[in-house]
Amino acid sequence: MGFDQYHEPPEELSASVRTFARMIKSLTEEAEAIGWYEQRISVEKSKDAKKIMEHTQQEEFIHFAMDLEFLLRQKPKWNLIMKNVLFKTGDIVENGEKAESAAEE
Repeated sequence: MGFDQYHEPPEELSASVRTFARMIKSLTEEAEAIGWYEQRISVEKSKDAKKIMEHTQQEEFIHFAMDLEFLLRQKPKWNLIMKNVLFKTGDIVENGEKAESAAEE
């Protein structure tokens, strides 16, 4: 079985790097699933089916959030950047640039 999350020989990677790669892959898969459900929901005619899909999409978003939180706990600089971008008012790009500057200090 191949593991496409590795771009270097797995046996040369530490256990923590392999775990990190798995969580990045999981985050990507959750994001893809959220997008797929968004498309399905937008075209679904059955109210009951749409309700189930919306519930399932929310579950995928919860999984995405947990994966992201795990990754942010591994990377303090990423955590700092996120805290300076997410849930902030104002221009998103400006907030990102400020967050990048704060992380470089």
